[in-house]
Amino acid sequence: MFSRVTILFLWSALFLYAYASGWEYVDCGSPSQPLRIDSIELSPDPPVPGQDLSVTVKANVTETIEEGAAAGVVVKLGLIKLVQKTFDVCEEARNANAPFTCPVQPGPYTVVHTVALPREIPKAKFLIQVRGLGDSLCLDLRINFMKSAASIFTSPF
Repeated sequence: MFSRVTILFLWSALFLYAYASGWEYVDCGSPSQPLRIDSIELSPDPPVPGQDLSVTVKANVTETIEEGAAAGVVVKLGLIKLVQKTFDVCEEARNANAPFTCPVQPGPYTVVHTVALPREIPKAKFLIQVRGLGDSLCLDLRINFMKSAASIFTSPF
């Protein structure tokens, strides 16, 4: 059985590998939500299957995030839900040795996390939805694993 941290970082690795094939994220929340994602950066860019990938997330917290805050993650392949889990944000941050502890005070934060990318990623289109309970976060990730990075350089003729 996978731990919650493993599942959380597995979906992170999957969506981040897709950058070479096409991925985007949308901060779908309102301007008044207490957690805003400013940017997500990758190194190396593009990611390389079978290698470590460093992910840098820059975010801004506008209201204190208290102990017990939760986020729901849904991973879909078409209409099929592959994963639907609710995570305790503070517990996951502690388990991942994040550079903050709860309660999280307002201000800018940068979190860097390294994940090992699997050598094989399914060729499919995924939608990953992250929702903070109480409208604290709304993040949608759209990933296209249908094309490989190598196909960019292949002549269609």
